[in-house]
Amino acid sequence: MPLDQSFVGRSWPATEPYQVGREKIREFARAIGATDAEYHDPEAARALGYADVVAPPTFPVAITMAASRQIIEDPALGLDYSRVVHGDQKFAYARPVVAGDALVCVNSVDEITSRGGHDFLTTRTEVTTEAGEPVVTVWSKLVQRGEA
Repeated sequence: MPLDQSFVGRSWPATEPYQVGREKIREFARAIGATDAEYHDPEAARALGYADVVAPPTFPVAITMAASRQIIEDPALGLDYSRVVHGDQKFAYARPVVAGDALVCVNSVDEITSRGGHDFLTTRTEVTTEAGEPVVTVWSKLVQRGEA
């Protein structure tokens, strides 16, 4: 069953704030092998002009993946998550994520296409502070493989 095209352009309400913690950033940096001092040491981050440790560029995926459940768990979309593989991810930053940020996500569906028996779902997540300051826009492409 193909994905419901009427979802294109749809947005969901903002998520509850995610409190970015210093240890979460450090854990993420260790997990991906990022050894830059500003990801681990508050003093090194301050020397670069940040208020606290700064997150590696792919850190927002930890927030946006959970937020995207608003989209992927909507049964009307017709997504069978057991057939989904990750196709692409990109980030456009207004500023880095820093420990102490309280971030909210607004999810939208940008595109749904079908090719070769597979469905492609492109989502966009606008990540801002609670006050509405833009931080990063994250696009994710999910591929729902065709039925065997």
